[in-house]
Amino acid sequence: MSEVRAEMVANVWKVVAAEGDTVADGDILVILESMKMEIPVLAESPGTLARLAVAEGDVVQEGDLIAVIE
Repeated sequence: MSEVRAEMVANVWKVVAAEGDTVADGDILVILESMKMEIPVLAESPGTLARLAVAEGDVVQEGDLIAVIE
């Protein structure tokens, strides 16, 4: 199991993957927006996206859970 966490304070601009999707290492899960920059959040390991903890429009803080990959 791998947890993907936010590295900075940002808005969730776009959710790319959905719960149940099979993801590979490096696949884009969501795109964050901070200071007019788009920051892709990548899967850190291959597996199945078991939980997506954010939705478009959410604000995440540094360290917040974004997704769980099993």
